[in-house]
Amino acid sequence: MIFCPLIYGQTVKNAAPEVYDIYPDKVKAHVETTMYGIFFEDINMAADGGVYAELVKNRSFEFDVPLTGWTAHKKDGAGNSTRDLNKYEALNDMVVLNRGPESADNPRYLRITLPDNGIPFGISNGGFRGMGIKENETYNFSILARNAEQSSITLNIELHDAGGNVIGKTELTPVDRDWKRYAVSFKATATANKAQLYLWFSGKGAIDVDMVSLFPEHTWKNRPGGLRADLVQKLADLKPGFLRFPGGCIVEGRDLANRYQWKKTLGAIDNRKTIISRWNQEIQGRFMPDYYQSFGLGFMEYFLTAEDIGASPLPILNCGMACEFNTGEVVPLDQLDPYIQDALDLIEFANGGLDTKWGKLRADLGHPAPFNLKMIGVGNEQWAPQYIERWKLFTKAIKDKYPDIKLVSSLGPLPDGEIFDGLNKTFRALNADILDEHYYKSPKWFLENAGRYDHYDRNGPKIFAGEYAAQSVGTTSPDNKNNWECALSEAAFMTGLERNADVVNMASYAPLFAHEDAWQWKPDLIWFDNLQSYGTPDYYVQQLFSLNKGTDAVPLLLNAAAVEGQNGCYATACIDKNTHQLIIKFVNTNATAQNASFHITGSGSYQKQVAVTTISSDNKDAENSLANPIVISPVQTTIQVSGKTFKISMEPYSVKVLRLTSM
Repeated sequence: MIFCPLIYGQTVKNAAPEVYDIYPDKVKAHVETTMYGIFFEDINMAADGGVYAELVKNRSFEFDVPLTGWTAHKKDGAGNSTRDLNKYEALNDMVVLNRGPESADNPRYLRITLPDNGIPFGISNGGFRGMGIKENETYNFSILARNAEQSSITLNIELHDAGGNVIGKTELTPVDRDWKRYAVSFKATATANKAQLYLWFSGKGAIDVDMVSLFPEHTWKNRPGGLRADLVQKLADLKPGFLRFPGGCIVEGRDLANRYQWKKTLGAIDNRKTIISRWNQEIQGRFMPDYYQSFGLGFMEYFLTAEDIGASPLPILNCGMACEFNTGEVVPLDQLDPYIQDALDLIEFANGGLDTKWGKLRADLGHPAPFNLKMIGVGNEQWAPQYIERWKLFTKAIKDKYPDIKLVSSLGPLPDGEIFDGLNKTFRALNADILDEHYYKSPKWFLENAGRYDHYDRNGPKIFAGEYAAQSVGTTSPDNKNNWECALSEAAFMTGLERNADVVNMASYAPLFAHEDAWQWKPDLIWFDNLQSYGTPDYYVQQLFSLNKGTDAVPLLLNAAAVEGQNGCYATACIDKNTHQLIIKFVNTNATAQNASFHITGSGSYQKQVAVTTISSDNKDAENSLANPIVISPVQTTIQVSGKTFKISMEPYSVKVLRLTSM
């Protein structure tokens, strides 16, 4: 791709076109199908309240403060006006009970005792910064309940918009004295971005309730209790080569007790233990005490989603170390076996036959065929010496049993410096498979590092650019923006990744999702509220590269040198053996248009009509938004060329892809 970077403090004047030489017959490197992928982490309310379509927050009363998200209400004697109850008044009518070891993963439930005067008692839930409700959509409500002896209670279910208007309602009558799941469906009569769910109990006696749930009927692939369709569709539209999950620092946890444990995310949602999120109190000024993980989006859902969107699964597992930015807690080496066994069992779960314990469980969960897992990450962003000790034990155990599984190893949180250099040297000496590099840097850094991999060892470990995003202000700054300047600089950097595809096999922007009303970290690839979502300029750059990666990188040269900054331009080219096309990527980050002349050598010839995709803006600060979601987005055109030399003008601040089809 040819990419012209931002030249800070100057512009490049229009002049005679530079001549770029392309050699389609001289394959430089194979481009892996995993070249561009997705990094998922439950940050910015990406899972609960985001891609996981559950609308009820704290549905099982398992947050540290059990009634977080819930409000108690009482109607007047005529059953008309409603009064909110404070927590002391509510204790007269409801209490949180704990079953203890009887149900260790879901011990709490709510007991409601109705007053003798027959006045209805209610509880409401505001969801995750409100509930997104769509007119005419069917909503599936369910609840676990049991009636006390001599009780007869009716449950009226209502959706209220922000003004208190009822926009959907139904009812059910629990009758069993033992725990039973009750379900009912109903349609919404209006659209609301900040709706609430109300449950009104009337009758006499007492009732116990748990696992209060509300889902839209139309989820991704219409799976009951599934994922939010518009958000998964945006992932599918990226055509990603891999899906890395579940993070990220979520893997590590603030401490080991709250680390991610994949086995606890399988099976019935009632048995998936809710824990506090590592991002609950991480970013100063963006504390979210109601941020927990219900694991309704668990490892089975991750594997299924990867399969749905055609991505290779890349699970990351805890290596016996909590987040080093937090407690830095580690498990002693002589107690590491359960962690290693989790890794071995995960591979069996993904790939094992039906005659294996974990392969059979996969089949019992509805997927008899293996998931074809090829790689796994050991640790997320560790860097201390204890990481190397644990890595060696994991690696030996995994390679002894599954020698074909590739292991992803962390080079820490920074792209350079003493920690990075030490880990890089150590892992190369240990013949590691894949090294995971992270960079959250300024746009200027990305422009200056487009040639980062030009001189890496071609015979050493492969590189996974596992987390990167240009920071318009600074890492962790709440003022960072997903503006066009950042996306342009990332495109410049990505030309270097693709040109060095024999070294770099994988790359993913991070973080992926962010809720407009509940974020901790900026920038992010996809933003959403309770009803809508949009891709950032960075999203469209990622998509453009992914859809046009080709199969093999070929030389694209200016004056016999790789194009990585000359006259503010960056470039790469590849061929696609499947479609018989030559793909040129060209980006101009200057304030003026740039003229380029391409000269194609070799024996082949090309059709006259060339498909062109352009993303551009004359405003480096431009952003997309919910109100204006495609300010920066691709535009499709065609041009006519003749022969093997042709000229084209590149708009200011633009990314352009040209696809030439062989005749």
